[in-house]
Amino acid sequence: MSNVMVVIGAGSIGQAIARRVSVGKHVLLADLRQDNVEAAAKVLGDAGYKVSTAIVDVSSRDSVHTLVETATAIGPVSGVIHAAGVSPSQAAPATILKVDLYGTALVLEEFGNVIVPGGAGVVIASQSGHRLPALTPEQDKALATTPTEELLALPMLQPDQVTDPLHAYQISKRGNSLRVMAEAVRWGKRGARVNTISPGIIITPLANDELTGPRGEGYRRMIELSPAGRAGTPDEVGAVAALLMGPDGTFITGSDFLMDGGVTASYWFGDLAPK
Repeated sequence: MSNVMVVIGAGSIGQAIARRVSVGKHVLLADLRQDNVEAAAKVLGDAGYKVSTAIVDVSSRDSVHTLVETATAIGPVSGVIHAAGVSPSQAAPATILKVDLYGTALVLEEFGNVIVPGGAGVVIASQSGHRLPALTPEQDKALATTPTEELLALPMLQPDQVTDPLHAYQISKRGNSLRVMAEAVRWGKRGARVNTISPGIIITPLANDELTGPRGEGYRRMIELSPAGRAGTPDEVGAVAALLMGPDGTFITGSDFLMDGGVTASYWFGDLAPK
């Protein structure tokens, strides 16, 4: 039986990471949309990877649990790449919280129960989590450790507190990095590691939605005024993930890696700082 690399979110970033870390493994590609998963499976299959596909709704425990069962029936799960999510231009606050925050907690919990010794996971968070003002220690702990099924009931996540899609996205992505930090303790007891990557503007279909959406002007300004002066590519995210999931990253777990071309640096200390 081959070790299994589970890729949740069959888009550009998920595929780029999978290509870097899945040689010799069985790739289980999962996505909410059949057309997405079939297109990604053809690309990876044509490049020589052994691929299976599945449909998953990360906001449903039954759906995620079924994906776990599908993966473990193929072989030992040695890697999890969680790159599924919705952006502020794609959904309402409640949906963003359910998919990006609760869904990530669910994936970490369910796959943390089966990840094999020596295994590794990476969750794609976002630079947006780094632009949310500091939360209280109590809020940080609540986002990190509240039981998954109680997470969306937290007072700080109620509709009167989170009224804007961008705020929902920021708090979800901050929550992802906090959740991974806590889950790294549990995964470590199985001899496995898990980290987050917080990319900036990476040119993907989702980013193009944002660049042409209501916040497009702000996104273009972020790119222009960042130290790097450009957007990133999925392959650059893949390179960081390869470090985190590979043999050179075995001392790294529970960490969050911000890779945004310096946008956050400029937001706090440069030309993007609020006046």
